[in-house]
Amino acid sequence: MRHLLLAALALATAVPTGFAAHAAIAAERHAEGLEGKWQGVIAVSGIQLRAALEITKKAPDTYSGVFISLDQGAQKLPLDTVTVKGDAVHFALNIAQLTWDGTINAAGTELTGKMTQGGSTIPLNFKRGEAAAPQKRPQEPTKPYPYTEVEVLYDNASAGTKIGGTLTVPQGKGPFPAALLITGSGQQDRNEALLGHKPFLIIADYLTRHGIAVLRVDDRGTGTSTGNFAKSTTADFATDVEAGVAFLKSRSEIRHDRIGLIGHSEGGIIAPMVAARSKDVGFIVMLAGTGVDGGTILLAQNELIVRANGAPDAAVKATIDSQKRMIQIVRTSRDEAQAENELRAAAEEMMKAAGGSADKATQEKAVKAAVAGYSGAWMRYFITYDPAPALHKVTCPVLVMNGSKDLQVPPTLNLPVIETALKESGNKDVTIKLLPGLNHLFQTCKTGSPSEYGVIEETFAPAALAVIGDWINAHCATK
Repeated sequence: MRHLLLAALALATAVPTGFAAHAAIAAERHAEGLEGKWQGVIAVSGIQLRAALEITKKAPDTYSGVFISLDQGAQKLPLDTVTVKGDAVHFALNIAQLTWDGTINAAGTELTGKMTQGGSTIPLNFKRGEAAAPQKRPQEPTKPYPYTEVEVLYDNASAGTKIGGTLTVPQGKGPFPAALLITGSGQQDRNEALLGHKPFLIIADYLTRHGIAVLRVDDRGTGTSTGNFAKSTTADFATDVEAGVAFLKSRSEIRHDRIGLIGHSEGGIIAPMVAARSKDVGFIVMLAGTGVDGGTILLAQNELIVRANGAPDAAVKATIDSQKRMIQIVRTSRDEAQAENELRAAAEEMMKAAGGSADKATQEKAVKAAVAGYSGAWMRYFITYDPAPALHKVTCPVLVMNGSKDLQVPPTLNLPVIETALKESGNKDVTIKLLPGLNHLFQTCKTGSPSEYGVIEETFAPAALAVIGDWINAHCATK
């Protein structure tokens, strides 16, 4: 569920990295040849992510540049370090804990080397060239839109943050019902951009064309929103959603008794949290939301994805056993300090048992990455949070949707629990929809593996859009 920059590297095996030094005469030629645009592909765990570099020479021995993950928002991230020594090249992107070391060829046309992130190292080569052609995303709308689009910025006073986003309002006479979109896990922009897709742009466009105003916003610390995302939990994000509902209530073009929440993945956890304690929420739509605690989700999704990527039974068992151990430590530790100590001991023990040729420095990076991945505030909250109590308190109409091939939030594990929790509380307006052939992103797919997300041209299945739009309009009709 958690969509971190190049997070798939956590599944890679750490190997040693290094680079060679060559003659001084090559240094000048290569230094001149480094400037320009470079393209590469990160391939790990069945997922391919296109990467790009743009390097500028500031002075004879001084360089700057940006790193671009083309399939993860294509944001230009300034490199902290770019150095050339002989034909050896090094660059670092501190915000992503990413470094690259390798060499430039004599012709100055190729960079060959390895990328290290969070203790894991994989091959990553670049070739000189302009950015690759954009991936086909036929559902993305083009301007001018047949509705009003407004840039907004409002306060979450309880957190001391500002939330920025886009409000789209249908043509015609209002006020209109409205939906606030809530992103899935990981730091994302208002379009929930992932692997070249912008699902929230597609959803907002569809609903607004069908008479429903939509507010979609940047996560904390992203775009025009402020705040510290890294230190925030799901509960913190819920307060951002409450601020969004209050903002919508302040708008004259919005029907205040028909403000709803549409949450995807983690957003499908947050929507019931907010609806359970706010009478201002008129309806919720859970898109691949969970019904069981996060630890159970992680174990289920990891096994399904590893198997879908063709791993043998022994490798699957080893992966799950390791994850079970780390999750159990998080569940039973009394505080973060104890969790970190026990996670470190477990990670060191598992790395030793696994063997491998990684040097001590690389092993230490891998251990630190494993500890950080499980001991952070968000992960600790997610692993232990049980959605059922909040679901029991939701009294507004609820639409629950899952794709039958969702490997990240498996429907057989979650839908029965969600339905039971909602109906046990006496909620008589609950609709459960299992959509055949769709994955976690509600794309029409073959296997459901995340490795397919980026190569599928469809961003959000039209049938799923119709279910959401028809259901909201039926529940927001004037009574």
